[in-house]
Amino acid sequence: MQYRRAFIQNSYVFITVVTNRRRNILVKNINLLRKSFKNAKRFYSFEIYSAVILPDHFHLMIKPENIDKYPQIIKLIKSYFSKNIDISSINDYELSRSRQSKKEKDIWQRRYWEHSIKDEQDLYKHIDYIHYNPVKHGYVKNVKDWKYSSFDKFVKKEFYQENWGCLEDIKGIENLTIE
Repeated sequence: MQYRRAFIQNSYVFITVVTNRRRNILVKNINLLRKSFKNAKRFYSFEIYSAVILPDHFHLMIKPENIDKYPQIIKLIKSYFSKNIDISSINDYELSRSRQSKKEKDIWQRRYWEHSIKDEQDLYKHIDYIHYNPVKHGYVKNVKDWKYSSFDKFVKKEFYQENWGCLEDIKGIENLTIE
């Protein structure tokens, strides 16, 4: 069965990409991941509106100039990272026959999750989800304490107050889920 993605021109796309076996390799290799994003921008025009990088996955809100190119954008980010990571630093690295036949490395889950943003409320809900994710996963107690996200950018633009996501705010967002 062929997977079909929605391509709604001039829309934002929320994307989740996960490492294979949920390996904690992204924060350890944050500079390489940043280079992977920069490399993709050399070939495709897109804005990273918001983002969070966690040890084993990342969430992005992007707006590609050409919406039908976002699968290639993600493919390029993943392939650049895979080609340049030091695989000797990954303890349980193992290349299956299936991955060998497809010329893949054992770095990423093959698929990624995407969601085309429907409206302004949907956009804000997903941006909140992105920024609250490090608290949700227990990496920090306050959103502002996670340095691998776009939260500071949003605080500077006065979209959030610096203490958003702190104990006083959690009651309203602790059960935030994305459908």
